[in-house]
Amino acid sequence: MVTGENRSGRGQERETVFQARQINKVYHVGEVDVHALRGVDLDLRAGEFMVLLGPSGSGKSTLLNILGGLDVPTGGTVRYLEHELTAFDDAALTRFRREHVGFVFQFYNLIPSLTARENVALITEIARNPMDPREALHVVGLAERMDHFPSQLSGGEQQRIAIARAIAKRPDVLLCDEPTGALDVHTGVVVLEAIERINRELGTTTAVITHNAVIGSMADRVVHLSDGRVTHVDENACQVSASELQW
Repeated sequence: MVTGENRSGRGQERETVFQARQINKVYHVGEVDVHALRGVDLDLRAGEFMVLLGPSGSGKSTLLNILGGLDVPTGGTVRYLEHELTAFDDAALTRFRREHVGFVFQFYNLIPSLTARENVALITEIARNPMDPREALHVVGLAERMDHFPSQLSGGEQQRIAIARAIAKRPDVLLCDEPTGALDVHTGVVVLEAIERINRELGTTTAVITHNAVIGSMADRVVHLSDGRVTHVDENACQVSASELQW
């Protein structure tokens, strides 16, 4: 793993993968309008590790879902490379998600009746150029657990299976929404190490949502959100590995 290395400098020359401009999102709840995002501008660069940091209700998940094509903004534009996602219809967004994006959520969403390998294979069966499920499980350090069912795995192992499933289709972008939120500190570090390895060794552009400021030390950049707005962005001169985080 990378230890205290200055990696942010290389980000200066990276291609912009996502470009979001003046993103607004309003949810209509009965007669009340809830403003989840208010004029957000954000760039995500190829190969970088970005952390979106902020309290609950700050708009982090809404922003990630819009970048990943799971939701659409009320206003503003989102571009992925040369494609304007905000002009896509539902079918085009589905293709975009299938071909380019891997998702990891706080809850693992594994199918209980399938083994770890079979859960990962669900994705490889619909991907264009997938990894072998065993390879994906090896990346997250669980090759020896491939024939176990979710009930036979710890929470951290189940989350790593979910990560293996997300990366098995070789996504260009990995979007993680509170991937350690349901885990204890030790188990969370193991999960973060798996995400870190995918970013650094496979070069997968990675964005991680968290409310835990400690995790921001791993990132090339930390985007701070509050009340639906980006308040500031920090560039880390030196990043630390997951195993070195000071909890």
